[in-house]
Amino acid sequence: MTWIHPLSPEVEESVEVLGAKAHGLVVLRRLGLPVPPGFVISTEVCRAFLRAGRLPSGFGTQLAAAVADLEAVTHRRLGGAERPLVLSVRSGASVSMPGMMSTVLNLGLTTGATTALADETGDLRFALDSRLRFLTGFASEVLGVGPATLAGIDHAPARQSTSVSTTSRLTQAIHDVERLIAERGGDTVSEDAARQLESAVTAVFSSWNTPRAKAYRELHGIPHDLGTAVTVQLMVFGNRDQHSGTGVAFSRDPSTGEHVPFGEVLFGRQGDDVVSGTSLTGPLSELADREPAMWTRLLSALTRLEEHYRDACYVEFTFEAGELWVLQVRPGRFIGRAAVRVAVDLADAGAIGRDEALLRVSPHHLAQLRTPRIAATGPGAVFTRGLGASPGVAVGRVATTADSAVRLAARGPVVLIRPETSPLDMHGLAAASGVVTARGGPASHAAVVARSLGKPAVVGAAGLTVDPVGGTVRAGGRTLPEGTLVALDGTSGEVVVGEPRVTTSSADPHLHRLLAWADHITADEPTGRTEPERLAAAQAVLRRTGRAATG
Repeated sequence: MTWIHPLSPEVEESVEVLGAKAHGLVVLRRLGLPVPPGFVISTEVCRAFLRAGRLPSGFGTQLAAAVADLEAVTHRRLGGAERPLVLSVRSGASVSMPGMMSTVLNLGLTTGATTALADETGDLRFALDSRLRFLTGFASEVLGVGPATLAGIDHAPARQSTSVSTTSRLTQAIHDVERLIAERGGDTVSEDAARQLESAVTAVFSSWNTPRAKAYRELHGIPHDLGTAVTVQLMVFGNRDQHSGTGVAFSRDPSTGEHVPFGEVLFGRQGDDVVSGTSLTGPLSELADREPAMWTRLLSALTRLEEHYRDACYVEFTFEAGELWVLQVRPGRFIGRAAVRVAVDLADAGAIGRDEALLRVSPHHLAQLRTPRIAATGPGAVFTRGLGASPGVAVGRVATTADSAVRLAARGPVVLIRPETSPLDMHGLAAASGVVTARGGPASHAAVVARSLGKPAVVGAAGLTVDPVGGTVRAGGRTLPEGTLVALDGTSGEVVVGEPRVTTSSADPHLHRLLAWADHITADEPTGRTEPERLAAAQAVLRRTGRAATG
């Protein structure tokens, strides 16, 4: 049986076999867009692993062959003393589960390979930074070292100059991680890169059944028996130099649907710094100012992808030393006002027909369309401000941990306020009516999960300090204990104390046109029916007459 498939344009396996991430990478390759070479381990291997508790017979031979092929393509060697091959190992189920499963980056950076990378690039700081990232990621995702244990590791030197003091501090941080791993008295990080890879693959498979992943699947109605694929690729380094970085981009604004690129970028860093929400990102437009060639290539890629998918798209990208790489693509999956506008605009542009536009918008989206907003407030009412990341208004009692959010939610609505969120907070995000974070941007974990759940979110509230031990939040000279009633506006980014007056946005011209198309299909007068009912009636006619399949 073939367990492993190359990321090549010729691969024809379904998304159920390859997972959504690898399937999207195959599409990117077919479109001629830049994708790091690699291979995908199918979901079938995951299911076999979860059934038997071990990798299937013959898998090791196929994995070694896939690595050898990648070494031949890249002219590098995994764990090599010259031109080392460094890998990214990412999960990817057939249905997107953002941040719910494990990822291991910079894999293969053994002690010797790190020295080789420094020799090859002439940049010891970069090589040590990448080694430190690998060790902390491997310790967390594979060896089970908790985030609280790793929190004391000093990553700051990685963001500084190439001075001797910087490299010395990076070396010390590496030793600190190795010491923490040794103190656990369990597994260590192997100096055999092939063993590192096999351990990372089994860790990704095992992460399918973590409590956070199960909770996410239950919230979204995703079957528990699908399993995840594992995508293994040549590592591209956003932390390589001043002309490197990473980011995420939507081809259209996910809050409004407006046809303007939207996203965030982080220079000199790797992708996990963006999605974790632990770093202060900049707006995507900064890429145009600092790296205009990258900006032009990114816009070209977004245009090409919209033409292919006939929909708004989301991509994750890295640029290394002036070269752009696309690491993931999927349709935008907008909701509410944004979903309506994209559907109508695409129909106007001729990319889709009006029937398809009607079918692309869920009646549930219309219920969310008239976005609530916090009305003008008096002096001192605003507690803090951040970036609106998911529209709507949430009112509830402050909770500073995921566990306290679950506990307080039993007595009424809560607003989860965190420094940033991680997959470990999934149960709290599910229980909360809205979320606020001190760090992160529109593509951070908190923002992505809140949008997927249809919950208001404010991120990047820079003046906010969260003390989960003391159960308080502080901003603007004020301290609020857990249980304080607050409200957040996921459009404006405001967080206010108390329960403010809420207004609803006026009628949307794009919605008016979409519903006119719906009424034309049903040949009915809209009188007496709600907007979701008008859309649902048109969709029923389209499906009954077979136009749903051809529209």
